Amino acid sequence: MKQTILITGASSGFGKEAAQLFQQKGWNVIATMRNPDKEQVLTQLPNVLVLALDVTQPDSIQAAVVEGIRHFGAIDVLLNNAGYGLIGVFESSTPEQVQQQYATNVFGLMDVTRVVLPYMREKRKGVIINLSSVGGFVGMPFGSFYNSSKFAVEGFSEGLYYELAPFGISVKIVEPGSVATNFRQGLTFIKNAIPDYDPLLGSLFQCYTKPTEHLTKASPAEVAETIYTAATDGAVNMRYVVGADAAFFIDLKRNNPDAAFVEQMRAYFVG
Repeated sequence: MKQTILITGASSGFGKEAAQLFQQKGWNVIATMRNPDKEQVLTQLPNVLVLALDVTQPDSIQAAVVEGIRHFGAIDVLLNNAGYGLIGVFESSTPEQVQQQYATNVFGLMDVTRVVLPYMREKRKGVIINLSSVGGFVGMPFGSFYNSSKFAVEGFSEGLYYELAPFGISVKIVEPGSVATNFRQGLTFIKNAIPDYDPLLGSLFQCYTKPTEHLTKASPAEVAETIYTAATDGAVNMRYVVGADAAFFIDLKRNNPDAAFVEQMRAYFVG
């Protein structure tokens, strides 16, 4: 029998790449997005069901999962891909902006997982893949909202990994770096109203890219391939790093004492 994957945020980026790849590999794909009426590519592919799903709307989640299972009979893999990056000065942010970041990246991911889990637990098998980032392992200046939301995803995933292991359900985390074709795509910027931050804010992207400018960045296709590997390799490992730049920062944190790591990061970003 064909395997079935449900993907959130499949209208663009990694979600769309993954949907197309899994379809090419012979899978059934439940490709979900907030505005399916605008989708013109995935709707033309066989064995792809495009459904409305807004991760911030519980009724929308429930309806999409029920319809997907009714159509294909099961959900074998869940890819929690929907999310975005809120970037900017914490002091200039509003509580509403921070709440929306968490509503999408954290609470929405949890709500989708909560709805899918009973079906996987009943079958005593399944894979849950949560899309994180190098920013889910290493904090960056002006990324406190996004970093903290992805840190939360990593902590949630790690705890859930052990919780679900007795039921044959695996939890995987995919950690891409800055992807070559869409580094700033999907980022939302907070307007800064505090001049004191302007010098550091103005050099943000230059500082971020300089330490890894000599390294090859991952492509969206490579991220999708890594997601496919996580879904199918049967390995017990939890984290999948994508891109040499992601590995650079993650290894820097893993392989150095905290003081040395912080000192090096300050040199990169603060001077």
